[in-house]
Amino acid sequence: MKLTDSPVQTKVEELLSEMTLAEKIGQMFQTDPGTVLRSYHSKIEVSTPVTGPISERTLSKELISNLGSILSATDAQTAYEVQKVFLQHNRLKIPLLFMFDIIHGFRTVFPIPLGLASSWEPKLAEETSRVAAAEGAASGINVTFAPMADLVRDPRWGRVMESPGEDPYLNGQMAAAMVRGFQGDDLKALDTIAACVKHFAAYGAAEGGRDYNTVDMSEATLRNYYLPAYKAGIDAGAELIMTSFNVYDGVPATTNSFLLRNVLREEWGFEGVVISDYTSLWETIFHMSSKDGEDAAKQGLEAGLDIEMISTEYISHLEQLVERGEVDVALIDEAVRRILTLKFKLGLFDDPYRYINIEREKEAHLKHEYRQLARKAAQKSMVLLKNDGILPLKKDVKSVAVIGPFADSGRILGGWSGLGKPEEAVTVKQGLINKLENDVKITAAAGCDYSSNDVSGFQAALEAAASSEVVILAMGEEDHMSGEAGSRAYLTLPGVQPKLVEEVLKLGKPTVLVLFNGRPLELKWYHEHVPAILEAWFPGTEGGNAIADLLFGDANPSAKLTMSFPYTVGQVPVYYNCLNTGRPKGHEDNDFRFLSKYLDIPNAPFYPFGYGLSYTEFTYSDTALIGDTLTPGGSVKAMVTVQNTGNYAGEEIVQMYVRDLWGSTSRPLLELKGFHKIHLAPGEKATVEFVIEPEMLSYFTAKKQYEVEEGDFKVFVGKNARDLIECGTFTYTI
Repeated sequence: MKLTDSPVQTKVEELLSEMTLAEKIGQMFQTDPGTVLRSYHSKIEVSTPVTGPISERTLSKELISNLGSILSATDAQTAYEVQKVFLQHNRLKIPLLFMFDIIHGFRTVFPIPLGLASSWEPKLAEETSRVAAAEGAASGINVTFAPMADLVRDPRWGRVMESPGEDPYLNGQMAAAMVRGFQGDDLKALDTIAACVKHFAAYGAAEGGRDYNTVDMSEATLRNYYLPAYKAGIDAGAELIMTSFNVYDGVPATTNSFLLRNVLREEWGFEGVVISDYTSLWETIFHMSSKDGEDAAKQGLEAGLDIEMISTEYISHLEQLVERGEVDVALIDEAVRRILTLKFKLGLFDDPYRYINIEREKEAHLKHEYRQLARKAAQKSMVLLKNDGILPLKKDVKSVAVIGPFADSGRILGGWSGLGKPEEAVTVKQGLINKLENDVKITAAAGCDYSSNDVSGFQAALEAAASSEVVILAMGEEDHMSGEAGSRAYLTLPGVQPKLVEEVLKLGKPTVLVLFNGRPLELKWYHEHVPAILEAWFPGTEGGNAIADLLFGDANPSAKLTMSFPYTVGQVPVYYNCLNTGRPKGHEDNDFRFLSKYLDIPNAPFYPFGYGLSYTEFTYSDTALIGDTLTPGGSVKAMVTVQNTGNYAGEEIVQMYVRDLWGSTSRPLLELKGFHKIHLAPGEKATVEFVIEPEMLSYFTAKKQYEVEEGDFKVFVGKNARDLIECGTFTYTI
C-alpha cells in the first residue's frame, strides 16, 4: 500500500494535523514495557531482554503518554496491561505497536536461520515463519525484527547463526520467503505480523568477526554482495527495516543518508518504517561521528531514521531543535506519517487490542502440527558432513550410548529462540527413546560440560560407551556461545570436549558425531578420525526426534551448507564467490611459490558452500547449454541429467553457477544463479533445466551503475561450489 493511497492516507493526515509536536516526537520513540508500567506505578513486573548498555530507567509520565511503540512485551497479559494503561493517558488514543525478535520461532522453535537455509527450501522458511507469526500475534506482537538478511563470511561473528549464509542470491530467496510468511496476504489478519528486514547495512562484515565492530568495504562490494538480500526482503513487501550498529564509509548506518535516503528511499522506493537497533542512535556519540545527543538526534532525523529504539535522543532534543529552527518539522511529519500508516494497516485504530487475546494465546502455542513442522524443518536443515558407511544405523541395535554435554540436554534451541523452553525440547536421548521404544538400551552420559576443563565425568561416559554397540557423540557450543555478542576467536569445540572425543574413539566403537553449534567450526581432525558427522546446528524444539529420524534412516539427509567451513580460523574469511587475484593459485596442487596461497593449507575451504551428503548417490551427466548467444529479452538454457545411483530414495539440491569471464571490474570465480531440489527413487533419473536471462547477469559496474555488460559467460552445474561440471559458454551481446 502506497502512502498516497486512500482512505488510509486521509486518516493519517487528519490525525497528523491534530497532533502537537511533542505527540509527534513521542511516536518516534520505542521503550520496553517495564518502563511504561513503572511510570504509572503498576504492580505488574516485567522482565525484558537487555542487549545494550541502557537497561532499566524511569521516564516522566508526559513522555510515556506520547510513546509510539514497545520493545519485547512477550505475552498477551503484559501487552494488554501496557496498552490499557497507555491509552488511558494518551490524548488522541493512538495505540502502541508491540515489537519483538521472532527470529526462528516464538514458542515453537525451528532451526536457527543458518540451519534452515541449509534446507535450500524458501517455501519451508515461509511455512515456519507463518507459524512463528501466528504464535507471536496471539501474544500481542505486531512486528518481528526478522528476517536478518546480513550476508556473512566470517564464522567468528556469533550472529552468523541468524543469517542465511554467504551467498546474496540464496540469502535473498530466504529473506523474501520469511517476509511472505510473517506478513501473509493481509496485515490485518490476526495471525500475521509485520516483518522488519535487518540489519541495514553490511553488519555481517564486522572486522575480525567481533560484534558491533567497524565495517570497511567498497561501494561495489556493498552493492554486489551485501545489498541484494535486503532489497529482496523489501521487494517482498517488508513493512520495516532496521539500521545496523556498524559504520559504512565511516558514517554509522543509523545516521547514514546515503544508505537511508539515497539507496533505501530514492533507489528502492521504500515507503515503510526505518527503526534503529538497540540504542544505536545514541551510540553514534561513541563512534565519534556525533558531537552529543542533540547532534545525534539531528543527524538521525535528517538521514531518515523514523523510530529510535530505547535511547532517548529524539525525545530529549528534537523539540528544541525545531523551536530553534535547526531541523525542519516536515522531516518529523514524514517519519510520523509512516509510523501511523503502519498502525492503520495493522488495524490497531479499529481495535487496539485486536491481537491481544489471552484465551487464544493459550491455544495458539506449540500445537501438534507446529511441532510436526519443526521436526520436518530440523530434518531438512541437518547436513551430513561425513559417512563412512555406518549410517543409517540399524534399528536392531541392542544398545546405544549418547555421550557429550548435549546427550540429554534441552539447550538445543539456539540464540534468539523467542519464548522457547528447553524443557519442552526433545533431547537426543529422548528422540532415540521415541524412535526405538523399549527394545534398545539407551544410556546417556554428559562426560563433561560445554566449556570447562573438568574431566571428572569421563570415566562414567567411557564406561557407558564401552558397554554399548554404537556411540553417538553429542558435542558442540553452548547456546550462548553464538548469537549477538557471541564472537569467538577459536572455531574449535570448547573445553575438554575434544579430549573426550579422542578417548571415546580409542574404544573402537561405531561412532557418530552430532554437532550443535551456531557457526562453521574447524572439523578437519574429526573428519579424519570419526566415521560419521552430522551437523545438527541448533535444531529447535523437535531436534532430538529429527536427529533420530536421520540417524536411523527414516529420513534421508538432504541439506547443504550455505556457509563455507574453513580448515582453520587463520583462513577466515573464506567463501566461494571470491575474486581470482592477479596471481591465482588455480589447481590446489600447484606448488609454485609466488602465487596467492597459503604454504600450509589449501585456499579452498574444508567443506565448500553447497556441500552436503546423502545416504544415496547422485550422478550428474549429459550437461548441455542450449544457445550460445544471449541478447536483451532472450534466454539460454543449461541442462543436466541427475540419476539416483544408490539404494535409498533421496533429495538432491542441483546448483547452477555462472562465471563472468571478463568485465569492467574484476569478477567472482563463481556466482550462484539458480538451484532446484529434486526427489529421486533408486535408479530414477531426471533432467534439470535452468533458464538464464540477461538480468541475472547484472552487477554494479565500473560506471557505478547496475547493468549487464557484453562478454562471455561460462555455466556450471553440480553438487556444490567445488564439485561442478561445465555446461558450456555463451556470449551476451547487445
